[in-house]
Amino acid sequence: MILPIYLYGQQVLRKETENITKDYPNLKELVENMFETMYHADGVGLAAPQVGLSIRMLVLDASPLARDFPECTDFKRVMINPEIVEESEEKITLEEGCLSLPGIHESVARAAKIKIKYVDENFTEHEEDIDGFAARVVQHECEHLDGHVFIDNISAIRRQLNKARLNNIIKGTARCSYRVKAVGK
Repeated sequence: MILPIYLYGQQVLRKETENITKDYPNLKELVENMFETMYHADGVGLAAPQVGLSIRMLVLDASPLARDFPECTDFKRVMINPEIVEESEEKITLEEGCLSLPGIHESVARAAKIKIKYVDENFTEHEEDIDGFAARVVQHECEHLDGHVFIDNISAIRRQLNKARLNNIIKGTARCSYRVKAVGK
């Protein structure tokens, strides 16, 4: 089932999320629905707050980016209760967008490499070193779990330049090709 994606201005996007356990209700169905929602919106990552849930879970499939970023080949994951435990000092600045901020793209500096701990949908523990664009995608989605969005990482001037777009998102007048839940809707 395709879920609505919560847009900028929704309070759930600014809440810190809570860890879940393997007895979380309908977890398998939620994972399937989040992947279906992400694919329908042409995304490569989706965090639970983006579908209205304040839980520490995200789904990723950066495989469509493999042509330009080989490290994204077969990079499909479910990450539950993820924790970035190390970040490289080296930063790489690239343009990002977000399904919760349609029409906004800005350059963001992120760690070139990370180490992350998480459990998958079967609650098998993983510790993984990730680099390049795959690391960027993970960092972007993990920020959602801490109540942040990518524009929090840009300068005040760049945020000001996007003010009209942000206001349109909040008002529910931003155009999207996928199902959304805007403020007051």
